[in-house]
Amino acid sequence: MELIEKYFTKLSERQRQQLDALEGLYREWNEKINVISRKDIDNLYLHHVLHSMAIGRFVNFRPGTEVLDFGTGGGFPGIPLAILFPECQFTLIDGTGKKIRVAQEVCQAIGLSNCKPEHRRGEEERGHYEFVVSRAVMPLPDLVKIVRKNISRTQRNALPNGIICLKGGDVQSEIQPFRKIAEVSEVSQWFSEEWFKEKHCIYVPL
Repeated sequence: MELIEKYFTKLSERQRQQLDALEGLYREWNEKINVISRKDIDNLYLHHVLHSMAIGRFVNFRPGTEVLDFGTGGGFPGIPLAILFPECQFTLIDGTGKKIRVAQEVCQAIGLSNCKPEHRRGEEERGHYEFVVSRAVMPLPDLVKIVRKNISRTQRNALPNGIICLKGGDVQSEIQPFRKIAEVSEVSQWFSEEWFKEKHCIYVPL
């Protein structure tokens, strides 16, 4: 939690409590269902929670914004973002039922009422959202093909509706088809830890 508060200094007491509860909940669930690699659970806040919240540094979602977390796994980036933006609505989908169950149980345990994890593949999603977010789920061109149908025509934010995804390594080939419209931000400009080097936040308006 000290790591989170280092960068997010205006959290409410409720937000702090919700974020603080994540470690115990994910450790408990990880013993039953492998949602985070066993070696990585000790880095939950650095590698998963804070990384997810990088999207909150890229864009400040306005109240009422509806966001789809595509391929959420056990709830990332959706759950940390739902905590960070309590006046926005988040739908989390994944094709793996047991991972969605973990996300559902975590949301229930911390009273996260603006977050709905649902067992559904992206191709089956019919809802409309201002933004689709994801963390390294699939190559960007494939993601765009699937979720283009889900981007709302209603504009609510200063940033035009589209996809915001977190990826590591060399992303140049992935963004090539969108090079005229894509915006790539380095996560290391927001967070100074070594782990964030070569981590990117990619935005494609749709």
